[in-house]
Amino acid sequence: MNAWLLLLGLLSAAPVLALEPQIEMSPRQIEHLNIQTGPLGDSAQVPLLYAPAKVVAPANHERLVTSPQPGLLVQLSANIGDTVKKNQVLAQINSPELVALQRDFLTAASEMSLAELDYGRDKKLLDEGVIADRRWHETETVYLSKQAQVNSARQLLQIAGMNEAEIGRLRVSGRLNGLLPIRAPMTGVVLERMVGVGARLDMQAPIYLLADLSELWLEINIPQERVHSLQIGDQALVEHANVAASIRLIGQSVNQDNQTVLARAVIDGNGGGLRVGQSVNVQILQGGPRRNFKVENSAVAEYEGRHYVFVRNAAGFYATEVAVNGKQEHEALISGPLNGGELIAVRGAAALKAAWLGLGEGE
Repeated sequence: MNAWLLLLGLLSAAPVLALEPQIEMSPRQIEHLNIQTGPLGDSAQVPLLYAPAKVVAPANHERLVTSPQPGLLVQLSANIGDTVKKNQVLAQINSPELVALQRDFLTAASEMSLAELDYGRDKKLLDEGVIADRRWHETETVYLSKQAQVNSARQLLQIAGMNEAEIGRLRVSGRLNGLLPIRAPMTGVVLERMVGVGARLDMQAPIYLLADLSELWLEINIPQERVHSLQIGDQALVEHANVAASIRLIGQSVNQDNQTVLARAVIDGNGGGLRVGQSVNVQILQGGPRRNFKVENSAVAEYEGRHYVFVRNAAGFYATEVAVNGKQEHEALISGPLNGGELIAVRGAAALKAAWLGLGEGE
């Protein structure tokens, strides 16, 4: 029998009632009308609003790689998007200023070596009573001064980018080298390259921007008229991505250009493929005081501005009024006189609605 003919027969045979909630229907009728049932899905959250957001890295996870000395950039070893390790060489510059610092260090080291010989000799003579205390103190003062000069020259080389091993080799070999390696200050990803090979760099000129992407944030623009409903701990779901974040901060100022308030959400996990600088749309979810259930949109019928689902029972289906608290793509969040254990019509709700309204015809 044609399913719709069966439905018309059901309507014509129905008693005249004023939209009684019970829709009597046999299992055979349910089968012919292709009505399918499914369980309710629990949901502890209610959709609050949609808002645009931007993916960012925390400020304390970013590091700017700069030139410690003026010079000519002769080599770049990392490209945008590369993952680099701490102390990995990212670039090299040719710096005459570095040569001058190395020369000053070698000069100071040589003068300290001579002062160290005088220090050792006069210490022995003092112990033997050959020289006066005054001469010993003068020798000691000169030695300590030369030692301080060496330490100062070593620190300037370290600031310039040379490590202890390189400084040690310089002191042993005495060979000056103007090529200065620029190393990564942290393990991270190259987000930006500011210069190209051949550029003449000033001191502290930026070369790379690195970021540790183990933690990502969402900067969400909340309309100022909706910010009062937002709470710390609310969840932000990124559209078209299996990514969730928790709101940790709600700004205290309004952006004058677009009249929005900044909310910051920390992304749970590794970001699910999101990238720094990416613009996304997010849905803010909030815990509600009532128990909510997730159902397919097709399971909800609307009549005269009210919403209903059809609950399966022994006699057929029972129309139950519910509140639709929000929608997420193909699902609706509802609440009402439900305990969560019911089976509801997830397919064929339109046919049930027609049967239900037909019961009231003639009033």
